[in-house]
Amino acid sequence: MTADVVRLRPPMHRVNPRARWYWAARAAVLWIVLLVPQVIWWVADSGEAELPHVLVGVAWAVLAAVHLIVMPQWRYRVHRWEATDTAVYTQTGWLSQERRIAPISRVQTVDSERGPIEQLFKLANVTVTTASAAGPLKIDGLAAKDAEQLVADLTTRVGHTLGDAT
Repeated sequence: MTADVVRLRPPMHRVNPRARWYWAARAAVLWIVLLVPQVIWWVADSGEAELPHVLVGVAWAVLAAVHLIVMPQWRYRVHRWEATDTAVYTQTGWLSQERRIAPISRVQTVDSERGPIEQLFKLANVTVTTASAAGPLKIDGLAAKDAEQLVADLTTRVGHTLGDAT
């Protein structure tokens, strides 16, 4: 019996386009949280030097705008996934990018998760846990139906695979 050759390569499928809005919404929460101390500082320092407030406010607005506009688009172009009969492929990140592969014979569990924000955007995340010390493979930003189908397909494939997933 010959072993299947599994090569690291770019995965075929993109995540759902709604993932861009999901990532932007999550980032917006961070920027709103970062705005609160600025507002408190501005109120506590009212009438004092205006220039520092303006400079910090402009820097905040520029950084927030760039992050909220560029990051979701960039991540969407990078994030990819694929599940074949022999392996699960993922590619994630935006500033730091990672490409991973897990042979089906090494898969231990397949999970799906939908938090409140994902539910708003009708998205789900799939986590494929393996015997690897590198941790699980995560596929974020799938349409909920696609995630359900992927979990079912992977569960079936893993069930038909010989081996102990270690």
